[in-house]
Amino acid sequence: MASPSPEAPLEASLAPVLIANRGEIACRVAATCRRLGLPSVAVYSDADAGALHVAAADRAERIGPAAPRESYLNIEAILAAARRSGARSVHPGYGFLSENADFAAACEAAGLVFIGPPAEAIRAMGGKAAAKAVARRAGVPAVPGYDGEDQSDERLAAEAEAIGYPVMIKAVAGGGGRGMRRVARPGDFAAALEGARREAAAFGDTRLLLEKLVSRARHIEVQVFADAHGHVVHLGERDCSLQRRNQKLVEESPAPGMTAALREELGRRAVALARAVGYRGAGTVEFVADAGAEDGADAGALAADRVWFIEMNTRLQVEHPVTEMVTGLDLVEWQLRIAAGAPLPLRQEEIRLEGHAVEARLCAEDPARNFLPSPGTLAALALPEPGGGLRVDAGIRAGDKVTPFYDPMLAKVIVHAPDRAAALAGLAAALRRARVEGIRWNAGFLADLLDTPEMREAAIDTGLAERLRPRLTPPRAA
Repeated sequence: MASPSPEAPLEASLAPVLIANRGEIACRVAATCRRLGLPSVAVYSDADAGALHVAAADRAERIGPAAPRESYLNIEAILAAARRSGARSVHPGYGFLSENADFAAACEAAGLVFIGPPAEAIRAMGGKAAAKAVARRAGVPAVPGYDGEDQSDERLAAEAEAIGYPVMIKAVAGGGGRGMRRVARPGDFAAALEGARREAAAFGDTRLLLEKLVSRARHIEVQVFADAHGHVVHLGERDCSLQRRNQKLVEESPAPGMTAALREELGRRAVALARAVGYRGAGTVEFVADAGAEDGADAGALAADRVWFIEMNTRLQVEHPVTEMVTGLDLVEWQLRIAAGAPLPLRQEEIRLEGHAVEARLCAEDPARNFLPSPGTLAALALPEPGGGLRVDAGIRAGDKVTPFYDPMLAKVIVHAPDRAAALAGLAAALRRARVEGIRWNAGFLADLLDTPEMREAAIDTGLAERLRPRLTPPRAA
């Protein structure tokens, strides 16, 4: 595979780049655009008129009121902003419209380069049932379950019995933990089914699927990249097992307990899946792994026959910085170059992982009250100073308002070190240096979590953070 020419026509084919997002990811994309000499255009709602991402871009366009459906989810408003600004391309970031096939198609129809996969690939992987069907055709083992067309209560209950409890109910079009219910016994199934359907309706698709629930599950994902010339590579894996309410809190790369042979096998599966859908750009193939016995005797062990495909995210991930830190690569730059038609910058054998990186998501939420969002004004804010393996990706500054309209994540703190123990210790220390006034946030909880014996010994699974919360954060009076 040839390396791209330094003269790859980024300016001619992409600039200006309209960033159809907000917060830290919009700031992150704008920073790479600036480094590459590409003018960028921010979009903002009325709630974000003074936001940091607006100042980070070369130009900004208003797209509507605060409510997401009237602004960041309004395809026509974003396309109109692109026309006014003269943008040639659109970077969707993550969340909002980033995995919306209609948005990708609308950008292409408007003559804009969509900095992401083709609309057909987004559609193919957008539904969990359809994605599992693609995986089966590509020879990628998926979690045992049911994703059939018969969605009657009776059929779903019968399938749950056939799979064997515990089971997981998932919205076919869901994401971010919504439309998901864990069911431990048959008597709880009907109520869980009703709740999952109600949340699934918010995605415009009430279909559900069932999966065998892995009791001690680890969430492992593989970063893939594909170009328009038939080349596909993976950039190693991330472990995203520390979660609350099925949403990620801490991510790391490489995954604890990962062997070179298993990394090669999971990379092979991820690349096969990307090829099967004609993928292009950045994507993440997600797997669930059995973390071992309930008594912890086998905790942390990973084996290929206990790792199953669950879904593919057809976008850049929130946790992409840990991959950047261990590979030394700028994944947003890769996205831009691939969108401009250049081949992948590296062959598979040229990609190296060095050291260990851990990321924590700083969110405006109260761990003592079951992670309830904590909107308000950031009267004061002091984030750790970057440098020496410490990185901070932020979309906020002192004086900003945290509104109830958007995700409560404020910033990400990432530490890269020679080994996992040093990375965990460095991240915990950095989080303890962070200060905020005006809201509650999770910095202290995350620092304490990183310091637990379970984390140090990599005895982790997707339920660990919730199990440890009462011990780490005594409940407060309302």
